[in-house]
Amino acid sequence: MKNSRLPLFTLPLLALWVAAGCIGEAPERPVPVADMQELMVSVLEPAAEAYWDGVGEVLTEEGVHQFRPLTEEDWTSLRNAAFVLAESGNLMMMDGRARDRGDWMDHSRTMVEVGRLALDAVDRRNPDAVFDAGAEVYYACRDCHARYATETLRPSDPFSAPEPEEAPEPRAPATDSGGAR
Repeated sequence: MKNSRLPLFTLPLLALWVAAGCIGEAPERPVPVADMQELMVSVLEPAAEAYWDGVGEVLTEEGVHQFRPLTEEDWTSLRNAAFVLAESGNLMMMDGRARDRGDWMDHSRTMVEVGRLALDAVDRRNPDAVFDAGAEVYYACRDCHARYATETLRPSDPFSAPEPEEAPEPRAPATDSGGAR
């Protein structure tokens, strides 16, 4: 009977060949359709507004009027808005949109986190938690805009204005220590 064992060097080659077949082609990289401004105006802002409009209070001459989700459709709309907020953070991190790999990515991950918080509040059907999550969404937006879109901040809101930059210290008058005046 003939020995049918493969030489030892063929095993690693066989393993590489099998692994290469399992991997297949690399997935295609996503390509943004909207630029960052279009993403904000068309996707993120409408979702944030829809979420913020879901729960709240309005003070009128007649008194305080609370609004809350009342129907299954109201809760579904809020849930959809929360998903859009969370996924928008991922969209902000895409190549072609990410402004840098530092603060921008941190702000984008924060949007994912607060979107998840908003989604959790909706899934618990807790209007107070929805309201609180809406505040977290606002803070995430404000903090990012304070760094990357200062022109969109409301000047009347002291909490949305970026910290003033410190003015450089005045220089001492130059002196000529080398001779004639």
